[in-house]
Amino acid sequence: MTITAITHAHVVPIEGEPFDGTVLVEDGRIAALGPELEIPADAEIHDAAGGWLLPGFVDAHVHLGVAEEGEGWAGEDTNEMTDPVMAAARAIDAINPAEVGFDDAIIGGITAVNVNPGSGNPIGGLAVAIRTHGRVVDDMVLRSPSGLKAALGENPKRVYGERTQTPSTRLGVALTIRQAFAKARAWAAKPAEERDADLMSEALCRVLEREIPWRQHSHRADDIATALRIAEEFGFELVLDHGTESYLIADRIAEAGVPVLYGPLIVSRSKVEVRHRTPKAPGILTAAGVKVSIITDHPVVPIEFLVDQAALAVKHGMDPADALRSITLNPAEVLGIADRLGSLAPGKDADLVLWEGDPLDVRHRTVRVWQGGREVMHRDGAGEPVIADR
Repeated sequence: MTITAITHAHVVPIEGEPFDGTVLVEDGRIAALGPELEIPADAEIHDAAGGWLLPGFVDAHVHLGVAEEGEGWAGEDTNEMTDPVMAAARAIDAINPAEVGFDDAIIGGITAVNVNPGSGNPIGGLAVAIRTHGRVVDDMVLRSPSGLKAALGENPKRVYGERTQTPSTRLGVALTIRQAFAKARAWAAKPAEERDADLMSEALCRVLEREIPWRQHSHRADDIATALRIAEEFGFELVLDHGTESYLIADRIAEAGVPVLYGPLIVSRSKVEVRHRTPKAPGILTAAGVKVSIITDHPVVPIEFLVDQAALAVKHGMDPADALRSITLNPAEVLGIADRLGSLAPGKDADLVLWEGDPLDVRHRTVRVWQGGREVMHRDGAGEPVIADR
């Protein structure tokens, strides 16, 4: 049994009040935490020296490992834009764990991410939730699949409109999605022995059966309303990705009980759909009762700036506790991995990050990072980050 004690830390468990004390880790899981813990004699002790200890951050919408930075076309595997319906395409089959962005994530205190296909297709494919440190992606998986990615609005409309094929309008994009679900529902209604091999319908049925959520890329308020309409029609679990104008209809989203993965926040108004993006949105949505997660959409915003976006939201009215929750427990809940990650509690995985101070103060850096109790990053004598071997 491996026992580690992280002592003299300012512990921010996310669920529950912060305290000064110790977190005890046994065999990769949190065994106990509190202001006064008896430390086993055989424990390996790490003195936090007053640093802030938090759960690892979770970014619920990235293209990490499928859109490799600096690799050009050779590392671009985000979209399979050869057919509007790519429900069975899997992000896990394109992730390169050696991509430099994974190191950036760890240094930024992010221990888990949700990797999505892109938004070029109305139906893009299956997402996967993984840890950010590992040699083979299969060993990094937390949940696979973690949802089915789809897109409304500008991107699929542009991609297929330029080819003068369906869908070339918003109504055509919505129709493509609805037809795919109708086909999948008809396929599932057949006796098993009469079904042909149909990977697309099989993937869509996992959504219809509420086994996995429908991850709907949507920016404009009208597209978000369409997403809500289609979800009601087919009865699936909906997650809104991006939701740039979601704050304009926050009451409707809250009433539907749909979470929003908001972001990216630090981005130019590069297209019409993000014209009304605002750092006030996460606070507005949270106040309306919407479960909000802040996302980078890496590489749109480099992943290490996840916490900087949360700090920006605080600057524009979001409560600091809500901001921390938006990059820890909220995304973990949306991804279906909150039983393991997102907060500090006995029995959860020891995905821990020690910060110099409050991570919402952008002057403070990570000091050490653990995943499953194993240290995967520390800083050397010069303060430079050192990533553990994969």
